[in-house]
Amino acid sequence: MSYDLVVIGTGPGGYVCAIRAAQLGMKVAVVEKRKTHGGTCLNVGCIPSKALLHASDMFELAAHDFAALGIVVGTPTLDLPAMLKHKDDTVAANVNGVGFLLKKHKVESFFGHGSIAAAGKVEVKGEDGKVTSLETKNIVIATGSDVATPPGVDVAFDEKTIVSSTGAIALDKVPGKLVVIGAGVIGLELGSVWHRLGAEVVVVEYLDRILPGMDNEVARTFQRILEKQGFAFNLSSKVTKVEKTAKGASVTFSPVAGGDAVTIEGDVVLVATGRRPYTDNLGLEGAGVALDRGRVVIDDHFATNVAGVYAIGDVVRGPMLAHKAEDEGVAVAEIIAGQHGHVNYDVIPGVVYTMPEIASIGKTEEELKAAGVAYKAGKFPFTANGRARATRHTDGFVKVLADATSDRVLGVHIIGAGAGELIAECAVLMEFGGSSEDLARTCHAHPTMSEAVKEAAMAVEKRQIHM
Repeated sequence: MSYDLVVIGTGPGGYVCAIRAAQLGMKVAVVEKRKTHGGTCLNVGCIPSKALLHASDMFELAAHDFAALGIVVGTPTLDLPAMLKHKDDTVAANVNGVGFLLKKHKVESFFGHGSIAAAGKVEVKGEDGKVTSLETKNIVIATGSDVATPPGVDVAFDEKTIVSSTGAIALDKVPGKLVVIGAGVIGLELGSVWHRLGAEVVVVEYLDRILPGMDNEVARTFQRILEKQGFAFNLSSKVTKVEKTAKGASVTFSPVAGGDAVTIEGDVVLVATGRRPYTDNLGLEGAGVALDRGRVVIDDHFATNVAGVYAIGDVVRGPMLAHKAEDEGVAVAEIIAGQHGHVNYDVIPGVVYTMPEIASIGKTEEELKAAGVAYKAGKFPFTANGRARATRHTDGFVKVLADATSDRVLGVHIIGAGAGELIAECAVLMEFGGSSEDLARTCHAHPTMSEAVKEAAMAVEKRQIHM
């Protein structure tokens, strides 16, 4: 069987790449190690976690907010199996949708472990051990990422008591105490799910802050909000041991600056210390594909050092984000087709889907200061926004960072309800090189949360109206 393109992996990067390539007239095949398409994101990552975040937020609102709105429902009762079914149904709908789209675009699917036998040849080993060889002009590696563990710590996942994100979205009961290792996006999102449902949540983080890489002011504000919600944090703490106990599991950690070790026990321990590129047994070394600390090395056109072999998504440099992989999938398909695919890495939003949400795009204040870039900042709180008051979502603010000379917007950082949606207009503005003046003079509907974005842009020149 011969193809113009074979894509290994059908996560957001891989399936989007395959569809775009098919649209451009190529004969395309995809290889997927799971029994379903969609990769980590659709099966055990982005989609199921958001289903649980939404459901648990509704449970939280029913328990604590409805009465203030004049809605009397009594104390809500959790039906966890029904909530997990909502999650599973959501996953199934999305996964089946991807399968439908691949068939619609006449992309052939092969299920099994894919590996590169040589340039222009991919082998697929099925569950039955049978190997199918695919001849192809081009190969795109889109195999995503896998769970990472704390350096030097032996972690024995059973996905029941000591869990990764995969196990954390499928617990069959609410843990009395959940210990989360890692104060990044995954740990705080899944910690939020189980805290809303009744778990005590304790977070252990190596760094002296939560949400590394995000704007410091946003992270500090969010930590205070989470502590008010009931989270407990142990920052600047190095984990040295994770082990099962008679009652659950324990985590041992020591202060990074030195000091006595501390051991805390929980019913469940969630290890959420990031992810690593998945390049295991792909035949990359044999094919001569260069790697750098586990990542596939690519040039500015997603090409590896081996002719006809490309890579995108979590296996290459850049943020491990589904939408980043999607854009790279489109770009590399267009490049292979002889067009000029491109990804603007300065305008890729990042979102934390907690309550309140956090959304960030472009540079942080810390990055601008480190680069010596003169900038102006405008900030506007949701406490001064009419829609936020009406919906009882007044936590947080919008911050706009603009070049001091040109006024071009360099970054926007939002903490507040619906921040993940609000950031979109900022992405469009920045993609077109817009200024804070452009954003400030754009009419926004009233009353909406988005008015806070406009007011923050106005605040760059200290001319906000409602504060």
